[in-house]
Amino acid sequence: MGLPSYIAAESGGCLLTIKAQPRARSTAFAGMHGGALKIRIASPPVDGAANEALVEFLADFLGCGRRQVAVARGAASSHKVIRITGMNAPEVVARMALAGVSG
Repeated sequence: MGLPSYIAAESGGCLLTIKAQPRARSTAFAGMHGGALKIRIASPPVDGAANEALVEFLADFLGCGRRQVAVARGAASSHKVIRITGMNAPEVVARMALAGVSG
């Protein structure tokens, strides 16, 4: 069984392709958007607030440290690639599946 379209394995971790929707009512997973995992973010995209909220949300959800989650590409875009270190792709997929997130 292959990985979902939004995740790619890499040495030491994995990459998540995210479609961020800032200024939402609350921060939560919102399904799929094309080949990306859509996440609504309550913070506005001002001074990196939405990126910081996204990193914090994913770190809390995955149960890892905030330093293990970073915006690898797309800091100024709604289409982002997030690097997760210290967790492999199957671990991340399993945690997503437990929360009902699929792709």
